[in-house]
Amino acid sequence: MIGSLLLWVPASSERPGPGRFMDALFTSVSAVTVTGLNVVDTATHWTAFGQLVILLLIQIGGFGIVASTSLLAIMVSRRIGLTMQLSAQTETTSMSSGDVLRVLRRLIRYTAVIELVVAALLTVRFAWVYDESVGRSLWLGAFHGISAFNNAGFALFSDSLERFVGDAWINLTIDAAVVLGGLGFPVLHELRHEWRRPNLWSLSTRMVVLATGFLLAVGTVTFLALEWGNERTLGQLSVPGKLLASFTMSVMPRTAGFASVNVEGMQDASWLFTDVLMFIGGGSASTAGGVKISTVIVLVLVVFAAARGQQDVRGFGRRIDPRAIREATVVFLLFLFLVLVGTGVFVSTSQFSLDSSLYEVISAVSTVGLSHGITADLTLPDELVLIVLMFVGRVGPATVATALALRRSTALYYPPVERPMVG
Repeated sequence: MIGSLLLWVPASSERPGPGRFMDALFTSVSAVTVTGLNVVDTATHWTAFGQLVILLLIQIGGFGIVASTSLLAIMVSRRIGLTMQLSAQTETTSMSSGDVLRVLRRLIRYTAVIELVVAALLTVRFAWVYDESVGRSLWLGAFHGISAFNNAGFALFSDSLERFVGDAWINLTIDAAVVLGGLGFPVLHELRHEWRRPNLWSLSTRMVVLATGFLLAVGTVTFLALEWGNERTLGQLSVPGKLLASFTMSVMPRTAGFASVNVEGMQDASWLFTDVLMFIGGGSASTAGGVKISTVIVLVLVVFAAARGQQDVRGFGRRIDPRAIREATVVFLLFLFLVLVGTGVFVSTSQFSLDSSLYEVISAVSTVGLSHGITADLTLPDELVLIVLMFVGRVGPATVATALALRRSTALYYPPVERPMVG
C-alpha cells in the first residue's frame, strides 16, 4: 500500500496530475512480489522517481522473501527434537544455529555482492557499446542488476531485452543473475563453502543444482527445436544468436520475466512448454516463484518408487522423509488448484482466449512476469484477479509448507484400514 501511494503521486508519473490508482496498485504488488507484470510501460509511464520506487519495492520484496523463507526454515528445524535438528541442519545448510542476525548479515552480503557485480558488468556494456552517458549507464546497470537477481523482470526498455537479443554480454550477465537468484540462499551458501566437494552437498542442494542444469539444457533444446524457423522469434537470427536466445528463453520462465524475443510470436507448443517451466519455478528460499524445484522432484521420486514397487522413496542416495512427501503433495495440489481456479475466474471476467488466460495466470501466480501482451488491456476485474494471484502465489507455498512442517498432532486412536480403488 505504501508503494501504491508513492506511485500514485504526480511526481511518479509522466502524465499530468495523479495517475490511475489501479496502475499504481498493480505495479506495486508486481514489484514487491518480484513478478514483473505491467499494465503500463515501465520505461515511458513512470518518471525517474517512480522507477526508483519500483526498484526499492523490488529490493525490499526480494530480500524479504529470501530472509523470511530462510528464517522459517530455521524455525522449523528448531521446533523439532535434537535428533531431527541434526537432520534438519542438512536441509537448511547448517543454518539452524539460532543466530538470526548472522543469517541476515550473510543474506545482505550475498545479495549486495551479486547485485554489484552484475550492475558493474551491465554498466560497462551500456557505456562502451551503446554510448549511454555514465549516469544513465549506472542507472540502467543498477536497475536491471537488482531486477534480475530478484527475478523481478522489470526493464527500462519498452521491448524488455528484445533489442539485445544478440548481445551475449548483456543476456548472459542477466541470465547468470536470474539463475543465482533462483537457486536460493541456502544453496548459494553451501556452494560457496563446499563447491569442490559435491559428495558433501545436502539433499536440497543436489536437487536444486542438478534439476536447474537439467531444465536449462532441456529448455534450450526444446525452444531451439520449436522456434528454429519461426520468423517472429528465432528465424532471422544466426546460429549463435539462436543458441543464445534459446538459452535465455529457458532461463526467464524460472521466474524472471525478461523477454529477449517476441513472446506473442512464439508457437503454441512453446507457450505450453513455458507454462510448465513457469509452474515449476526455482529453488526454495529464493527470489523465484512457482511450486519449487524440490517439490516437483520429490513427487517424481514418489512416482519412480511406486513404479518399482519400493516402500521407501529414495533419491540421490537418501531416503525421503514421509513428511516431506506429504508437504510436497499438499503444496503441489494447492498450487495447481490456485492455477485452475484463477484461470477459470480470469476467463469468465475477460475476453481473452483460454491459452492467453492460462499463460497470464500462471505467470502471475508463479511470479514470473511474462505476458502474451494482454496485460495492458486488462479490465478492472482482470487486474484484481491477477493482483490476488501474485500476492497469494508469492507468500502461499512457503506459508503452507512451513505450517505443515510445524503442525504435529498425535492420534488418540486409529480407525480400521481399508484400501479404496485407485485409478
